This record gives sequence, structure tokens and C-alpha cells, in this order.
Amino acid sequence: MKVLLGHCFYRSSAPSGEDSVFISEKRMLESHGVEVIALEKYNDNVNVSTFRKSITAAINTTWSNTSYEEVEQLIHKYKPDIAHFHNTFPQLSPSVYKACSDNGVAVVQTLHNYRLVCPGAMLLRDGKSCELCLNDSLLPIHALLHKCYRGSLLATSSLALMVLRNRVNGVYEKCVNRYISLTDFARDRFIRGGLPANKIALKPNFLSHDICISEIKENYAVFVGRLSEEKGIQTLIETWKSVTSIKLKVLGDGHLRNELEDICLNNNLDVEFMGFCSQENVIEIVKKASLQIIPSECYEGFPMSVLEAFACGTPVIASRLGSLQEIVTDGDTGVLFESGNVKDLLVKINTLIADEKYRINLAHSARILFEDKYSEEINFRLLMDIYNDSINEMK
Repeated sequence: MKVLLGHCFYRSSAPSGEDSVFISEKRMLESHGVEVIALEKYNDNVNVSTFRKSITAAINTTWSNTSYEEVEQLIHKYKPDIAHFHNTFPQLSPSVYKACSDNGVAVVQTLHNYRLVCPGAMLLRDGKSCELCLNDSLLPIHALLHKCYRGSLLATSSLALMVLRNRVNGVYEKCVNRYISLTDFARDRFIRGGLPANKIALKPNFLSHDICISEIKENYAVFVGRLSEEKGIQTLIETWKSVTSIKLKVLGDGHLRNELEDICLNNNLDVEFMGFCSQENVIEIVKKASLQIIPSECYEGFPMSVLEAFACGTPVIASRLGSLQEIVTDGDTGVLFESGNVKDLLVKINTLIADEKYRINLAHSARILFEDKYSEEINFRLLMDIYNDSINEMK
């Protein structure tokens, strides 16, 4: 099988889990003998230094003739059996779906975020979950009213017009054979937002590493992720003002880092900021942690940090919000707390710190779940089923 695999990498200053998933799936396909034709763009190369260039970038986000032609040329040259896209924003655009459809190539799109139904991509506004745009039949009016993408009317308009144009022209419905949703929770939101239910398949993320559980746990908790408001890192640091019995290691970077480091320094908190780490380093640190905390205050897709903890046999404390409450079973594969609630998070941290047997049981159950649902072999079979269904639909 030949697969045209497309992705726009996020800016290097803000790397995304989507980038890691794309790289992992590419490796998985190749290791199983699938020929991959990679179409990779890098958003560091997007030039918005002037108003005119910003307008050009906005237009290309809605529909890129250049990307249409590039994909068409790749199809003619390599004759792929299927095209699978991860992130098409902003350089590829939905025009790549039409290029494939016009040339008889089946299309699969992984839905890592909510961009096709929410210009802000996160179903989040003013720090709280927002589903208003799911009720907008064609144009996401509410996103425009609130300037939901980067607080900019121009930037939000380009994404709102992308949604409008491709809904009206039937691109999302006619030119994509299968969408991949990472969870049932997300699938429900996409259906409410107008994507065809019969085209949305379920396939979670996976880890390709052969990870062994560490029998020796050290006295620290770990946070892995971007240091931004929606990740709940401020709630976590506020909670640590009352935590004295265990260290916190923060893996990741973002615009809040300097502010958070100052808070920790001024309050003499036992917190270590380790910056961006490679996945190999993350695994080694998570493996030895007593706890992993995922305090997100937005609807996550399927955080790789959860899988890393499950695979490493490290107990998880996660927000009771969105897909996280589907991925983590409270009291079985982890512990849930009320998102943004410092007191509730503190109770859950102290409970797990005080009960080693409980931590071990949670870790054991999570590892079994990982082996049953989130291994590479299982994921490869799921992906091949989706590919084959999409190809058969084109016949």
C-alpha cells in the first residue's frame, strides 16, 4: 500500500503533540512495510510580517491553489492508494481533499483538534469550555463576535470563512472518506458541529516505544505540556503552595514560564522547571515519577502524556473534563478532580501520596489498559481497517 501522508508542523516555539503523533504514525506505517509519501510543511515558514502577507496567508488558509496543484502532482507521480492528513492548517488547506477526490484517491483526516467546527480549535473561550459554534449551521458567528482565534478579527475571519466555504461547497462531506476521532466525546462534538456521523471512525493515539515499568519510584510528581493557561498549569502551581511532601517537575515550555518561575521562587515552592524535553527524556522522567498530573482546563484531544503515564506505570491525576474523563477511569486507571479546583486537586494529591498500595493498583490497571488498547500493533490494525474502508468506498 502507498500512503500520501500530509501534515503542517506547528511553530518550533510551540511544538504540538500532533507533530509527535504524525511522526509516530509515519514510523509505524513504514515499519509495517507501507510506502509513505510524506507531504510536510513547517509553519515557521509562514510569513505574516506585513498586512499584505497576512491577508495572503489568510486566503491560503481558506483554500490554497498551490497546495491543490502540489498534491495533484504527487498523485500523478507516486499514485498513492490513499491520502491521510493530520494538520492541514494553514498551508495545506482543505484544497488538498479536493485534489485527492478529483484524482480518485481516498482521503482520511485525523481530527486532533476542533478546528473544523471551531475556529479557535479548542472549544474554549475566556478560559472556559464553549460549544456555541457547534450550533452555528454554516458560519461560526460566535467565534467572529468573540475573536476566538488569537483575539484577532482578521485571523478568526480567515478560519470562519474556511469553515463556511468548505461546508457550502460540500468539501468536508464529499471529499473526505473517513475522519478519525480520538474519543467518543470528541466524535459527539464533531457530529453536533455538522460533520457526517457515518464518516467518523474512532482510533486513539498510541505509543510506539517498548516501555518497561520502573519498580523504583522517586519522590516527585510530573507535569508534561505547554505552559499556557488552558493546560491548567497555573492551577497546579497554586496547588503546590500547599504541597510540601513531594517535588514537582515541570516538563515543557511556553509564555507563562517566567511568571510561574517567579511565583515558585517567591513562595519557595519545591518545583523544578526542566523546559522542553525529547520524548525519550520525558519517558525516563515519567517512568520514575510517583504521580503524573494532567490539570487541563480545555477539551483535550488525546494527550500523549496520558499514554506515557499508562505505559510507564505511573499513576495519573487528571481533570474531570472532556475526553480526559473518558480516557481515565476514576479510581481504576487514575484519579479525576474538578478542573480548576485547587482544593479538590490538593485532596487527590495528598490521598495518593499517603497510599502507596492505591498508587500501585492504579498503575497496574493503567498498564494493562495500555497493552490492551494503545499498543502500536493494535493501532496499526485499526488504521488499516480505516484505510481499507475508505479505499473500498471509492470503488
